[in-house]
Amino acid sequence: MEPIWVVGIILVTIFLLLVFGSTLKSLKLVGQGIIKILIGAFLLFFLNALGSNFGIHIPINFITAAISGFLGIPGLAALTVVQVWII
Repeated sequence: MEPIWVVGIILVTIFLLLVFGSTLKSLKLVGQGIIKILIGAFLLFFLNALGSNFGIHIPINFITAAISGFLGIPGLAALTVVQVWII
């Protein structure tokens, strides 16, 4: 095999790894974000189910699910404080 073919195959392989590797990484980040938003929606559902005895109801929408999903329990507590004291 001639050296030009070897160099060409190596360059094409590197290019393909760079293109597909970065695409898979961004898809992984999007997937993790969607999973966190779904977890936030479940947290809000359970808060609404348990908080109905105390008059706490936080609507489940994209913004509140994203806040509680990405911030976790502190985000859920912040949404509850906003709902109880501000609204």
